Amino acid sequence: MTELLSNYVAGRWQNGSGAGTPLFDPVLGTELARVDATGLDLPAAFAFAREQGGQALRALTYRQRAGLLGAIVKVLQANRDAYYEIATANAGTVKNDSAVDIDGAIFTVGQYAKWGDTLGDLHALRDGDAVKLGKEPVFQSQHLQLPTRGVALFINAFNFPSWGLWEKAAPALLSGVPVVVKPATATAWLTQRMVKDVVDAGVLPAGALSVVCGSSAGLMDALQPFDVASFTGSAETAAIIRSHPAVAERSVRVNIEADSLNSALLLPGAAPGSDAFNLLVREVVREMTVKSGQKCTAIRRILVPAEVYDAAAEAIGAKLAGISVGNPRNEGVRMGSLVSRAQLNAVREGLDALAAQTTVLHDGRDKPLVDADPEVAACIGPVLLGARDADAAQRVHDVEVFGPVATLLPYRDLAHGIALAHRGHGSLVTSLYGSDDAALAQAALAVAPSHGRVHVITPEVAQAQTGHGNVMPMSLHGGPGRAGGGAELGGLRALDFYHRRTAVQASPGVLAALGL
Repeated sequence: MTELLSNYVAGRWQNGSGAGTPLFDPVLGTELARVDATGLDLPAAFAFAREQGGQALRALTYRQRAGLLGAIVKVLQANRDAYYEIATANAGTVKNDSAVDIDGAIFTVGQYAKWGDTLGDLHALRDGDAVKLGKEPVFQSQHLQLPTRGVALFINAFNFPSWGLWEKAAPALLSGVPVVVKPATATAWLTQRMVKDVVDAGVLPAGALSVVCGSSAGLMDALQPFDVASFTGSAETAAIIRSHPAVAERSVRVNIEADSLNSALLLPGAAPGSDAFNLLVREVVREMTVKSGQKCTAIRRILVPAEVYDAAAEAIGAKLAGISVGNPRNEGVRMGSLVSRAQLNAVREGLDALAAQTTVLHDGRDKPLVDADPEVAACIGPVLLGARDADAAQRVHDVEVFGPVATLLPYRDLAHGIALAHRGHGSLVTSLYGSDDAALAQAALAVAPSHGRVHVITPEVAQAQTGHGNVMPMSLHGGPGRAGGGAELGGLRALDFYHRRTAVQASPGVLAALGL
């Protein structure tokens, strides 16, 4: 039997009492490890984190906690090669795709270490200036932000086992809030290994970082009023979390990142072969193939003027035809596998759901895999769909296929294109392509209300732009409506989720004595 990955809770490593759920290599089909959380005393584990981890973290200043993040960066960098090996084995990603997850995580923690150092030797943050409460300034109100006295529970998705942990944990730990992470079972190995390395290095106080591998049963039940929970995954599970008594009755603060039908929009006037047209084509192909399209920020709908629809289909298809798919250990492979056969089945079902309202413009499903058995490997080539009647193709605006799949849609005029972007009912990101600054600015403002991020690409930023689907810690990550209504990152704005705001009403002397 393969190794059973331990859980780290209540300051010690603990095995579940069950046989465990196996984790597989999605290309070779071999069992890698098992995870199990059966029988863990979760209320006691959360209490330990609150009382021991939380108290120890809050005793430190923001600058000192930033120092802890810096120490975490060194641990992760020292073990980086091992993380790449785990990602290849457990997630089926090629090296460049593993970097998005692993190096992106290390970069994010490093950024929060730098930002946290600028907050200084404080234990609370001032929120705005003091204001007088009457005609005379003898009695004033000062808003403060203080770390919540609870734990931060992260229930994460399978596609980013590294970044998904650290983009949340960095602002939580900097805020002084202990973390309990529950990684998605299919790819839990990398998360568990990273936690283990940080724990073994002894850089954090006991109880500051915990990991539960296996079932999520009982985790929400263990939450108390001052805890916070962050979930990344399906809208269906998000609805269950929102209706849980911890949220509905105990007012646990919750952040949700759910489904997102992100779009890319080419502005009118960008002729085939123009710089803006070529930038759209390049970005669409990248977003369809990086991590095999398994990104919550990936482009799902491609909106182009009707007159360039055929040219766009040809150009995107030509580039997709050059994508080699198969075993990520083979240096000739550009795109690896999905994370599991179950995910492969889900992608196939999604394609079936869209088939009635779309046509196939490029089909990579029949292309032979490189160094992989199609009966075993969870691999699928990229598929570009199209719908000439973008208004009638309702399913394209409702169904997200979480894999290397996108749909090309024509629009009549820019107003129609923007209306189609809004048909996603709330998305994490949309990207705009063109060369007219004024037109792009107006389009950005027009699409912004239903998107968490608007990524504008012009020829002059072609080399500097960070990518439609790349989530940078400086910018907001989240989106309204279908995308979950949540907000993460955005620089130090991320600390808001882990703090409680209060108003202290007192004399100027008392307010000055707060030391802020």
